[in-house]
Amino acid sequence: MTTPLSRIAALAADRRVHRAFHWLHLHELQLRQWQMEMIAIPAPSFAESDRAAWFLARFADLGLTNIHLDEVGNAFGTLTPSGPWALNPGPSVLLSAHLDTVFPPGTDCTPEEDGGRILAPGACDNAAGLTALLAISAALQYAEVTPACSILFAANVGEEGPGDLRGMRHIFADAHNIAAAIALEGSGNATVVDRALGSRRFRITLNGPGGHSWADAALPNPIFALSEALAAISRLELPATPRTTLHCGTISGGTSVNSIPESATADLDLRSVSADQLDLTEAQLLATIRSSVDAAKARHLLTLEIARIGNRPAAALPSHSPLLTSLRAVDRHLHIATESRIGSTDANWPLSLGIPALAIGAGGTAGGIHTLHEWYDPTGRELALRRILLHLLDACTLAAEGAFAFPRSS
Repeated sequence: MTTPLSRIAALAADRRVHRAFHWLHLHELQLRQWQMEMIAIPAPSFAESDRAAWFLARFADLGLTNIHLDEVGNAFGTLTPSGPWALNPGPSVLLSAHLDTVFPPGTDCTPEEDGGRILAPGACDNAAGLTALLAISAALQYAEVTPACSILFAANVGEEGPGDLRGMRHIFADAHNIAAAIALEGSGNATVVDRALGSRRFRITLNGPGGHSWADAALPNPIFALSEALAAISRLELPATPRTTLHCGTISGGTSVNSIPESATADLDLRSVSADQLDLTEAQLLATIRSSVDAAKARHLLTLEIARIGNRPAAALPSHSPLLTSLRAVDRHLHIATESRIGSTDANWPLSLGIPALAIGAGGTAGGIHTLHEWYDPTGRELALRRILLHLLDACTLAAEGAFAFPRSS
């Protein structure tokens, strides 16, 4: 019986894999050029189409097959084995990186260079992962590596906040027969996100009649009432285990300093590593808000609206999962100390469905993530790319052998 370490050693000794490694070693300038080009194409959530079109062209240049956009804008290319597999196609492995950034339309995304660093909004998150997606497909094609099963390359939409994983939701609702998923996210050589941080997001709106700050002073002020509700939920006791957090990210309302506003709105973010705790704290949160509004002065003139604007499931990849065991074997072969982390990534969705998934870094270093001062330094990313390539090929072998038995949700 082969062990994970022996499988990885055999892969690494394959001359075709060596050729793929050689391509990665020689083409850092090509990777940097791709990264600079994609960064310059703005891709806010729900407006990723231009960057997706750029990816379709690159997938075509690299010789992938079945290149297309789906209904929500995910860009796909496929590397398919030849021979008997083509006649009786089996499971596939998904390698993905998200297209969208957190920056709103109109943000200047033109990249600049400062020595080895690339400076731009989205330079790392997720241009680093997207560049790795192209690097792996290019290296495999150049080396004529034949994976054990089909690899579905996806530059997907909707990973960031308002996107609410819409790209992943659509991919796994379609008939791709995905046995396992690997998401490429940000920088780092050693990280793996194998525990999915769940989140619920709410928009709380209070509406009132509004009026003049002097003449209508007796009317209720939605901002005051909303502030009292926010103060009440800030006093909720949240468990340290399982770790659970709650914060107010935005608050808005009103038109002028001398007007009683007609409405006030706040956006809340609730997170936990436990799905059950998310349910419990959500119930406490909503009950507290309703109780506070009920106690407000002239409450009969106020109307409360609560809308869920985000829902990311919490889940975890079992420590004994073949997908995670494979990555640990790759890391041991490459002398990497695996760094297991909790995070909110595209892996959340397949994990919630019972499909083995994880997210790993695309190498290099970065800073200022999600700010206008974001930067990325690709120095040393070749190690991470080798890690991704070996892990992907081993995952294909495991998928072809039917090793992924993480039970699916109904």
